[in-house]
This record gives sequence, C-alpha cells and structure tokens, in this order.
Amino acid sequence: MDAVSMHASPHPSDLDIGSLSLFVGFAATHAIQEDLASQGFGDLRTSHGYVFQHLIDAQPTVSDLAARLDMTQQGASKAIAELERLGYVERTPSAHDARIRHVALTRRGRQAVSAARQARERLEASLRQRCDATAFETARTVLVDLLDGLGGTAAIHRRDIKPPR
Repeated sequence: MDAVSMHASPHPSDLDIGSLSLFVGFAATHAIQEDLASQGFGDLRTSHGYVFQHLIDAQPTVSDLAARLDMTQQGASKAIAELERLGYVERTPSAHDARIRHVALTRRGRQAVSAARQARERLEASLRQRCDATAFETARTVLVDLLDGLGGTAAIHRRDIKPPR
C-alpha cells in the first residue's frame, strides 16, 4: 500500500480557512460557469473575468491593460485577440491619435457581464436557502473581515483583482 492510500481523505471541516474558502470559491465559479454556458456563454473562462473587470468602466489600451493585469503586453494582446475572436471585445481607435487603439466591451461582452451578475445572484439566493439566514450573514461578515485583514478590500474597490501566480 502506498503512502497516499494509507491516509483517509480529508473532511472539509479539517481544512484550514484559506483552503476551505478557495475550494468554496472554485465550486461557486464552476456553478456560475455552468449557468453562463446554459445562457450561451460557454466559451467564457474564469481568466476572462480578470480582463472584463477593467473594461466595465473604462476603455484602456492593451498596454494599460497589461500593466493593470501585471502581465506582458504580448500576454494581454493574446487575451484580447481571443476575446475579440469570441465577440466580447473590440479595439477602437482613439479620438485623439489614430495610432492608439482602445479595448472596449461589445454588446455581447456587456450581455456576458450582465449574465454573470445574474448568475451570481441566483447562486447567492440558492446558497442562502441552503443555510440558516443568520449563519449565512455571519459567514459573509467573517469572510469580508478576513478579506480586509489580508489586504484584499482595496483591490475589490479598484476592480483590480489579479489571478494568483
């Protein structure tokens, strides 16, 4: 018998809070992706959300986007080209300099943002029904406090969530 099979599978209640939060997030993301796929947005990946957050209220250049995502310009260009091919974004010329192109959500991109928000609302309602209302709100309060304690609140306000390295 190898070392792996000698140990019982961990129970979720045995996990540290960081791992447990991460796995809840993964499960929630999977549920939202399934919801989006059922609405015709099955080609979206979690990584696209990191790009979308910077296009909701702005039309940055690819260089600006690369800097905000802490990635190379080549990586940002590749992500934008994929989203462009899928019909979620478009590059538009600057009103001040025709050499500069800005990245903007298309109508389909805005529909995807709306669909994702609605999917998160449906998931939240479903989770709320599963739990005692007081426990649910306590869990939310604890998670917000932990996020703040780990320095994540400011990134939420700035719409500046970066993927893990």
